[in-house]
Amino acid sequence: MTVYDLADAVTADPGAPRSRILSPFDQEPVGEVPLTGSAALDRAFTTASAAQKAWETTSLRDRARILERFAGLLIDHRDDLLDLIGLETGKNRASAMEEFADTVLWTHHVARRGPALLRERRRPGAFPVLTRTVERHLPKGVVGVITPWNYPLTLPIGDAVPALMAGNAVILKPDSQTPLTAAAALSLLREAGLPTELMQIAVGPGRRIGAPIVERSDFLMFTGSTATGRELAARCAERLIGFSAELGGKNPLLVLADADLSRAVPGAVHACFANSGQLCISMERIYVHESVWEPFVTRFVARTRALRLAAGTGWDADMGSLAGAGQLRKAVEAVDDARAKGATVLAGGRPRPDLGPYFYEPTVLSNVVPGMRVHDEETFGPVVSLYRAASDEEAVDAADDSEYGLNASVWSRRRGGWAARRLHSGTVNINEGYGAAWASHDAPMGGFKASGLGRRHGDEGILKYTEAQTVAAQRLIPIAGPAALGHRAWAGLLTGGVRALRRFR
Repeated sequence: MTVYDLADAVTADPGAPRSRILSPFDQEPVGEVPLTGSAALDRAFTTASAAQKAWETTSLRDRARILERFAGLLIDHRDDLLDLIGLETGKNRASAMEEFADTVLWTHHVARRGPALLRERRRPGAFPVLTRTVERHLPKGVVGVITPWNYPLTLPIGDAVPALMAGNAVILKPDSQTPLTAAAALSLLREAGLPTELMQIAVGPGRRIGAPIVERSDFLMFTGSTATGRELAARCAERLIGFSAELGGKNPLLVLADADLSRAVPGAVHACFANSGQLCISMERIYVHESVWEPFVTRFVARTRALRLAAGTGWDADMGSLAGAGQLRKAVEAVDDARAKGATVLAGGRPRPDLGPYFYEPTVLSNVVPGMRVHDEETFGPVVSLYRAASDEEAVDAADDSEYGLNASVWSRRRGGWAARRLHSGTVNINEGYGAAWASHDAPMGGFKASGLGRRHGDEGILKYTEAQTVAAQRLIPIAGPAALGHRAWAGLLTGGVRALRRFR
């Protein structure tokens, strides 16, 4: 196994303690990185702030060129990155490939869209001809980015790239379990021409370095649990800085009466078990119209049982390992709780230590009722519950009855749009699990209700890293009117002018 040395990409003091990264596949070492101490973190913010001031003066076109070169370097290093992602997270190679492709395409989109979106733009002024008004988008400053372990390339780089395009510096805190992929990507960004101190990585436990990042950042982007998101939102509110977050989900998939089961069954299996179910937008609840219940369940269970589980970085595995002991324990406890309270295990339901320390079989449950943990709580693992619905309307209502609203999936030949308009969810995929909406990079992605604030992707996913500024220059006649004209005469002229402007605006 390759042991990766990426210490140069992490901000730390000489001689700092080091953290060993072990692969979930077999607990063999993947690499080690130094931990970021308090002094090093202070230095990171100071140097990043200085670098940002110079970067802000760099043209939009030159920023975009660096990002395009970076996207090309990602492609050149594809296989090495796929190996590292798999070794660091335990995910199967096909899931790592989804993450890789998304990162390349999003980076390209930001580089292509950013210059036009962020340039100065003329706006109609208060008075035609007399008022020249310009809208500008200024960078926030130093953006803090805190990301989890499940997507160590897409999430850190996907959040950093638009912040950089908008003229900011970035202090990235990847999860302590998966810093190597982010460090490898940062090395490629620097190779593409990004100034060294403009983006820096801080490694360490959230309880130690998370709070200082929140206290020093000018904007915070967070991906993680709803509980932590609420705490960070409160801290950002105290400082009156911007905050954006993608949080938890308990995502529903609906199989309506007119669904094409030849597409719905394999699509649902992928939507539930990609990345071993450790995906914020994957499916944990499936509502099936009773008219297609029997054929759907039979085929879904059979296809789930046929999934190939394996360790390693080869292409053969349909599903890999869970990321660690905590994730395995959560899946085991959730399924055991459901089983003890009367749920039926139709597939899976047990660990697989013969394959690796954290493997758990893809699991399908039925007869799940309120009071079971899997009914309402996010499992974040390869566990899905099936529910029979008497009508399409009942399926939609049940799917929408949740404190979360991150992603939803609807399988239907004709009623997908109808269902989507009734679901309170940030993204809805019709005849697809999650990829269609997520990969539509020109459209916003984010959560309703307890699933988050703000949006990734789309114009909003870039502009959120800026402050909008209006600059208006008045010529010839002041807004308050010429002093020699008098208030009454000016009021008459102004009224006539307002009446005329209404016809043309």
